[in-house]
Amino acid sequence: MESTALATVPVVNMSAWALFMQADIIVKAVMIVLAGMSLWSWAIIFDKIFRLRSLFKQAEQFEEKFWSGQSLEDLFERVGQRPREPMATIFTAAMREWRRSSKGGVPVATGTAMLHERIDRVMKISLEREMDHLNRRMIFLASTASASPFLGLFGTVWGIMNTFTAIGASSDTSLATVAPGIAEALFATALGLVAAIPAVIFYNKISSDLSRYALRLDNFAGEFGAILSRQLDVKSA
Repeated sequence: MESTALATVPVVNMSAWALFMQADIIVKAVMIVLAGMSLWSWAIIFDKIFRLRSLFKQAEQFEEKFWSGQSLEDLFERVGQRPREPMATIFTAAMREWRRSSKGGVPVATGTAMLHERIDRVMKISLEREMDHLNRRMIFLASTASASPFLGLFGTVWGIMNTFTAIGASSDTSLATVAPGIAEALFATALGLVAAIPAVIFYNKISSDLSRYALRLDNFAGEFGAILSRQLDVKSA
């Protein structure tokens, strides 16, 4: 008798796709938004990781050329006017200002301090511009990390409200009636966590790598500024 009753219990499809298709329109919208945020977050993560790996390698190669002993003018000619690597861009900006001042015939005795200040300012602006470019879309990772759990929770609360409304209307509290609605609601929370957890982890890692790279650029700018300053002191002596 009991086995016959169990055999008549309908089988409920609890796959992810089935939960999505059975969900309320609001819960579906939340799930789609969370899935989109997760996919875009992973695209940003992979782009930043590979980009930073390449930039660290390029910076190492440029520093080897810079400290190889060749003249700054020769290196400037080899790098070109529009380098694609931030460290080379900072170097080019400073050398371009150096050349402009040299061609302008600024009196060494009175213009040395001003030239040094202009070169430092140009390198600082170039560094900030390059880091601003590298930091693009990082705000999306931070927003995904903070907002996704709340979006998922909203979907869960909405789904559970609909489930209890359906229970009240049908007066059927059996597990077969309650389980699908609760599962759909909890699936929204799961999607929120799936989007948020990688965003938090990789936001912290990428931010740390960006800070290390910015420090490397700043150290290079300081060293290069010191070299130019010594050359200016020699000219003014």
